[in-house]
Amino acid sequence: MSKRSQNIQLCILFILGTILWQLPAPEGLTVHGWHLLIIFMMTIIGVILGPVPMSVTALLGGLTCVLTKTLTLNELLGGFSSSIIWIVVLAFFIARCLIKTGLGRRVAYFFISKIGHTTIGLSYGLICTEFLLSPMIPSVTARGGGIIYPVARSIIDAYGAGNTQAAIRRTGAFIIQICFHAATITSAMFVTAMAGNPLAVNLASTMGVEITWATWALGAIVPGLVSLLVLPLVVFMVCPPDIRSHEESPQLARRALAEMGPLSRNEIYMLLIFVLLLFCWIMDAKIGLDATTSALIGVVSLLLAGVLTWDDAISEKSAWDTMVWFAILLTMSGFLGKLGVMQWLGTQIQDLLGEDHSPTVVIAAILGIYIYIHYFFASITAHITVFFVVFSGLLVSLGGMQPLPAAIMLAYASSLSGSLTHYGNSVAPIFYGAKYLTTMEWWKVGFVVCTVNVIIWIVFGYLWWSLLGWI
Repeated sequence: MSKRSQNIQLCILFILGTILWQLPAPEGLTVHGWHLLIIFMMTIIGVILGPVPMSVTALLGGLTCVLTKTLTLNELLGGFSSSIIWIVVLAFFIARCLIKTGLGRRVAYFFISKIGHTTIGLSYGLICTEFLLSPMIPSVTARGGGIIYPVARSIIDAYGAGNTQAAIRRTGAFIIQICFHAATITSAMFVTAMAGNPLAVNLASTMGVEITWATWALGAIVPGLVSLLVLPLVVFMVCPPDIRSHEESPQLARRALAEMGPLSRNEIYMLLIFVLLLFCWIMDAKIGLDATTSALIGVVSLLLAGVLTWDDAISEKSAWDTMVWFAILLTMSGFLGKLGVMQWLGTQIQDLLGEDHSPTVVIAAILGIYIYIHYFFASITAHITVFFVVFSGLLVSLGGMQPLPAAIMLAYASSLSGSLTHYGNSVAPIFYGAKYLTTMEWWKVGFVVCTVNVIIWIVFGYLWWSLLGWI
């Protein structure tokens, strides 16, 4: 985007915000709450349009809160002390080690060497890799773009010998779609698989719903595994590959593993700490450690072992960038709840839906609106920040759901909605940039996969959550 376009968008946001600021507060809202809502809306629009980096937009919104005395400086900076913020930062450091040591690539090549003889087998190998790495890498971009995408592209390039460009393109499209949608599904399966998930956990806590790492993973494991199992079949129907088998893929993977050699010292340390962290996160309250403390143990262990250096940590730009915008958005959304804005929004949507429909119809309508409204978002975090609390409340008040399944269902749906478009989450542009599909083809596959996933998570999720006693 040119500097002139950036300035124009910023000016439009300023003018729009100024006009709204002059309007009286709607009935049911305090002036304080109305002003915070205006600043928040302008910040979210800025995040979606992207005239400047997300952190700059968040800082601008935070500064406006302070200068207008909507929030005090101490209130604004309070978000930086949240444990939710720090688990994301620490998880980025752990992800850095998985990429740095090469353990992530080794896992991918291992699965491909075993089950990559056919294109379907190759897709399951990539899915298995994505699933194993997702609890440890909170950035879909780092996981999908930094590990899975390069491996997938090297495999696609190996298809070149003896095949037409059209066949390679259609097969490449199939593999790319598998990688992208697998990343989206696994993002919904673990709190630490996507940066927006801890935000959903924090917002749920403001509603009195406690979601631990283990609770999240337990609720997601059955519908998530079903989604991953049927994913290649669904993509095969709407985006079939021309090349159905490829004996060279396992050979390529074995050559890559041979070049990597035996497990290095750092890979062994990384693997041991990986297992330790999973144990701590699963056991959490049983051993008296919350998720953030466990992550801190893992990072300190990596630092002491020399797998992670402090230079690695301070140069992990994504971690510090995420901390800035995440903390400010977290603070603003929290005060929207305290000032009664979220309750007011819920009342407005409740009036629109009416009270003449059955709970099943209402739940379906709320979930449908929440998921497919993501067509208007380029950030899952922004989507969660704007709608999570409001729609969770509606599922409870209008749909008659219990608070835990209502909150956790929307949390899962937030990640799943990222598969709709080529800008739906942070890794989508990377896979889309491979240019194996047109925009319309991408949206077609995205709509089908997202819809199938939603049906799977509702049906299998409902059955599984009933067995767990959540419903």
